Amino acid sequence: MDHKTILKKLKLSIQLMELHDENPFKIRSYQSALTSLERGDQDIMHLSDAELTQINGVGKSIIEAIQSLKSTETFPALDLLIGKTPTGILEILQIKGLGPKKVKILWEELGITSTHELMEACQSGKVAKIKGFGEKTQETIIQNLEFKASNAGKWLYADIEETIASLEMEIKQLLPDCELAVVGDFARKMEIISQAEFLISSDDLIPVKARLKTLESVSWDLTNSGPKTLRGKVRDLDLSLTFHFCSKGDFAWKKLSHSASKAHLLSLVDENESVAEKLNKKDFSSEEEFFTKNQLQFIPAELREGFGEVELAKENKIPELLQDSDLKGILHNHSTYSDGKHSLRQMAEYCKSLGYEYLGISDHSRTASYAGGLDIEQVMKQQAEIDALNKELAPFKIFKGIESDILGDGSLDYPTEVLASFDFIVASVHSILNMDVRRATDRLVRAISNPYTTILGHPTGRLLLRREGYPIDHRAVIDACAAHNVVIEINANPWRLDLDWRWIRYAMDQGVKLSINPDAHEMDGYADMKYGVLIGRKGGLTKEMTLNTLNREEIAAYFAGRKERIPVM
Repeated sequence: MDHKTILKKLKLSIQLMELHDENPFKIRSYQSALTSLERGDQDIMHLSDAELTQINGVGKSIIEAIQSLKSTETFPALDLLIGKTPTGILEILQIKGLGPKKVKILWEELGITSTHELMEACQSGKVAKIKGFGEKTQETIIQNLEFKASNAGKWLYADIEETIASLEMEIKQLLPDCELAVVGDFARKMEIISQAEFLISSDDLIPVKARLKTLESVSWDLTNSGPKTLRGKVRDLDLSLTFHFCSKGDFAWKKLSHSASKAHLLSLVDENESVAEKLNKKDFSSEEEFFTKNQLQFIPAELREGFGEVELAKENKIPELLQDSDLKGILHNHSTYSDGKHSLRQMAEYCKSLGYEYLGISDHSRTASYAGGLDIEQVMKQQAEIDALNKELAPFKIFKGIESDILGDGSLDYPTEVLASFDFIVASVHSILNMDVRRATDRLVRAISNPYTTILGHPTGRLLLRREGYPIDHRAVIDACAAHNVVIEINANPWRLDLDWRWIRYAMDQGVKLSINPDAHEMDGYADMKYGVLIGRKGGLTKEMTLNTLNREEIAAYFAGRKERIPVM
């Protein structure tokens, strides 16, 4: 049990209370407490009962629930609610766009208690006939159900990183005499992982397999296993697991083979042979020796995707990839001025303590009322606080930014004189997401052409495994950024990782810089920077083409120079 899980359990209890028409005053009481706890600075696990009582809205019943969650991972009121709720309803509640009230209607009027029944009801047109739903809502539900089904068993890289590392360590202790490597999609740092894969070398597989089967964290699928494979699932996750076995002499070439995509393996090294055919010669003892022997520059694992990296390696044009240590500052962050968890001072001081030279604060703009967007008066207040903090924290610097909503017509949502007061502007779409490719592209291109737009934020608005992004013409958007000297964000939040890595090389080829931004809404959000670097490296991103590798003085000059070039209206 941890802080975030406690909040999730409390949120679930509120949803179920609404579903079962519990006392509305009780529901509001729980919601008030949850809001305060979400906005709080401290970890619930470390708060005493006395400290909890000091939090607005947290009363006796909430404290008792938290006490029980800490010790038993549940609490009586939640157990009662779950007990009278069909299991399938809990799954339906997770579908985007279906709140407790709508789920209750579906349950009572159509008897729907599972996602399977919901899909059938939608496909037969029954849902559209219910008052308050309609054809559009029905189609949205179908799309969300299909999206959910297509992503079953898939995980974000960040969400299973710790599990893979823990499992790797456990196996090493279990099999100290074997060579072990993490292979597959995880080895190539793919953003979504559907299977964890390991390669183990041994010349005596029977005892090795016997020891592996003692792993309590794994549920084995012996039916689908074979002489050279052992399959199963991680018990606590719906994550498939495959162990590949080979002799000690085959480990080097097998590791390369299992750590590359099929497209990479089929790439031609010369006129006669592909990477796979070269590997099958088994005439090398390490990755480095393989590339040297075949007159190829070393190709990092994350680039082995069949995106032209072999051709680049032939010409010795694989660039030196971006590293965490190259980053000098953190742009696109939120504070309590909008929907952040921590104050501007806290965000700045923590950023400084991590060794960064600067922080770009970019709270939500006024159109984003749902996220506490800043009106003009609040903008002026925040900028005055930034001026004061900059004097106190120097030489560390806070740059004045805003995440300005891109409105439906592509405009930004402040008058020119307010836009001109910022050092930089991240322009992002947050509303009207159901656009076709032409409308979405035109909307972005218009925002990019605004002379005050510095960075295009999360270009497709996607939330991996949760929501598909709106479709855009990537080439047209990137070309527009090149024409207007606009940087494109690689949003480092593991749910976004947007710009997609597959478009990074094209952006760099057009001279467009990228910015690794965490979109942090709390201090811990800065830790996501590493995922932005991982995905940047996967796309071939270099230090030279990354905006926030500029030091404090360089980026200040960059922002100032860009503003100086804006024509006076």
